[in-house]
Amino acid sequence: MTSNKILKAVSSTVLASTALIASSVSAENWSSTEVQLQLGGDLEIVGANDTSTANIITFQHAGGWDYGDNFFFVDHTRWSDGPAKDTSEFYGEWYSNFSLGAITGNEIKFGPVKDIGIVAGFNFAPEVDSNWVLPGVRFALDLPGFAFAQIDVTAYIHQGGGSGGFDDPFTVIDEDTSFMIDFAWAYPFKMGNTNWSIEGHLEYIDGRTQTHNFGTSELESWILFQPQIRLDAGELIGMGASKMFVGIEYQYWKNKLGEKGTDDNAVQLLAVWRF
Repeated sequence: MTSNKILKAVSSTVLASTALIASSVSAENWSSTEVQLQLGGDLEIVGANDTSTANIITFQHAGGWDYGDNFFFVDHTRWSDGPAKDTSEFYGEWYSNFSLGAITGNEIKFGPVKDIGIVAGFNFAPEVDSNWVLPGVRFALDLPGFAFAQIDVTAYIHQGGGSGGFDDPFTVIDEDTSFMIDFAWAYPFKMGNTNWSIEGHLEYIDGRTQTHNFGTSELESWILFQPQIRLDAGELIGMGASKMFVGIEYQYWKNKLGEKGTDDNAVQLLAVWRF
């Protein structure tokens, strides 16, 4: 991917997400916004029984306010070879969490759980003309050494679909309601005089029946594991701490997008700019 293409993709991603986050950012007490660049790695193309090399730009924002927190990202994936060569796609997720402890003014704590929240999630995949809403609960965990750790348990409810035209076999008309369990975390640590972190998420989404333009199909339950190992490189080159990171992201996706036997097992180079 050339630098011009990277800049264009970053610009498109930022413009697509700015309108969605602007209203919440103004009310936040703290925030962290990142642009992530992931290069290389052969990822499976669902339905093609083949792989393509993916370059991904992610615009990501997290922030907290008096009664909870927000998290949002948009991915722009560009395929550089294989059956998906020269195509691209967007995918995004938004989660707002409302802390029951903060709202009620009462501490909600038991075992490793330090708070419970009500989660409102929204996933969107414009290439398949589909959205999902994910209402549920969040268990914020108090784990030694972790910057944060949480488990979300939500419904996974399909919305929209069907406007791609009869000739488009990938247009999803409808699918059964399912559920998701997601564990997300960040664990900072030091090696000598350098600062590192291991962060990411592990999700399980249960199987369901999907209806599309040419009938129905059974989607398998899937497991998606995406840990990152980051080095605070900005601190080493005089930019200041927590400004720029380098590392790798590993992706393991069992039954990718519900297709039985289609599994990702790939490593990508990672660069992150935080502002």
